[in-house]
Amino acid sequence: MNTFSGYDAKTLPVRSPAVVHIVENLPMRMIPLLFCTLLAASLPAAAQSRTIAVDLAAVEGPLPGNFNLVVGAGRANEGLRADWQQQLAQIRKDAGFRYLRMHGLLSDDMGVYRIDARGREQYNFQYVDALYDYLLSIGIKPFVELGFMPSAMASGTKTLFWWRANVTPPRDYARWERLVKALTQHWTERYGQAEVATWYFEVWNEPNLEGFWTGTKADYFRLYDHAARAIKSVSPAYRVGGPATAGAAWVPEMLAHAERNEVPLDFISTHSYGVNQGYLDEFGTTGTVLSKDDAAVSADVLKNRQEMAAVGKSALPLHYTEWSSSYTPADPTHDSYHQAAYILHKLKQVGSAAQSMSYWVFTDIFEEAGPRFEAFHGGFGLMNTQGIRKPAYFAYQFLNRLGSTALKNADGQSIGAKDGDNAQLLLWDYTRTLPDGVNNQQYFIKDLPARAKGDVQVAWQGLRPGSYRLDLSRVGYRQNDAYTAYIDMGSPAQLSRAQVATLNGLATGQPAERRQVRVGSDGRFSLALPLRENDVYLVEMTRTD
Repeated sequence: MNTFSGYDAKTLPVRSPAVVHIVENLPMRMIPLLFCTLLAASLPAAAQSRTIAVDLAAVEGPLPGNFNLVVGAGRANEGLRADWQQQLAQIRKDAGFRYLRMHGLLSDDMGVYRIDARGREQYNFQYVDALYDYLLSIGIKPFVELGFMPSAMASGTKTLFWWRANVTPPRDYARWERLVKALTQHWTERYGQAEVATWYFEVWNEPNLEGFWTGTKADYFRLYDHAARAIKSVSPAYRVGGPATAGAAWVPEMLAHAERNEVPLDFISTHSYGVNQGYLDEFGTTGTVLSKDDAAVSADVLKNRQEMAAVGKSALPLHYTEWSSSYTPADPTHDSYHQAAYILHKLKQVGSAAQSMSYWVFTDIFEEAGPRFEAFHGGFGLMNTQGIRKPAYFAYQFLNRLGSTALKNADGQSIGAKDGDNAQLLLWDYTRTLPDGVNNQQYFIKDLPARAKGDVQVAWQGLRPGSYRLDLSRVGYRQNDAYTAYIDMGSPAQLSRAQVATLNGLATGQPAERRQVRVGSDGRFSLALPLRENDVYLVEMTRTD
């Protein structure tokens, strides 16, 4: 066997039989070169440096406000809970959401409709009033979802979810139209036409899925037509749209139907999620898999825009009234630190192609599968049931801290902004780390240390000379990462008050570093930040003199 200074093939960094055979038959002078080559191949790739250059004079335009126009909630009746309302007020303050969309406004637990003993229709809007009064009191407007079917009006008994959402068409479409009109008139009398004209009315939810609608596509269009006619009869200024489909579906058909039948259509709405399997998998038992497609979600948005442009409807607003990494409320991607970078990556890809991207949902107070028995269970929410803020929460909080003017920026995973003399940069690394052959429920429940990605060099120019306060906030592995700390606790199903306090204290969103810096006469400032997989940084430069 060949040897070189006591080195033989048994100590090679790569020891496949083929490699050992080659080494044993190489001339001795070639062994050092081969050893160095194989050693380099066996080591992790060197981390790459990344530079983000931002010039405050290079204005792109107003910062798109589609990220926090709308956010989702589970169902209307949950909005009558005190803890739900407290969480909504907190996230409204931190993330600035302006509209709220939720299921079940017309379901039986909201008590809106019944037939009395004499066969007369009766309407009751007391629960709806209590909910909407609260929303408006904290500065959030309704993005009205008209559904599901009151059982006294329904044509069938099929229901969905623990709370029994009736998903059948009405027995009598005229009764459906009267209910929608009565409710719209009630809101007009209670809040005024000028206020209601700022709302959105969306008809039903995901009628292209059998689980949510037992009727046909034609039945849905009929449902839509009656609802739109009812709304517009109260005020032509009120905005109504649909089809609220899953998977970006039925958009060409909806446009064609409205055009052919002269039906009002003020906006298109639809949904998209970033996984490939697990449809209506309420408990995550099928096993969802985060899509490998880097354009997941955003490709759907752009496809819809192309479909609208093809029929001359480019100016029609497009609202994505549900979106997230996964469509099951039992997917630990929602809880993981990876989610913050995922959210930012998708929103950056979408840009201004959609007028809203409504994250589904703001809280784990969400009972489609019934009350959950675990503190962290992969729920959709930006906050868990106890109000502990997940890493995803801070993606929206950080976005809301950006200035109103977007700056040009060639970097694909960052957003530069300014507000007067103040400058901000939100940057992230999105890396899909899910191994092949493993699903989300198996992988994201683990402690997943993040690998280093090298330094990010941030280079500003065009700053006004003077003193600034530099605030550096961060989300990532063990940074505003309550879920990994929860795993450290042994992932207890129930949390004590002390454990809730500990996790809340680890996830505040407050700057990890604050210091005074000075910008010289050249208007330049730079800093280097160590970056790991799925890290998020918010850098804020606030002028102090």
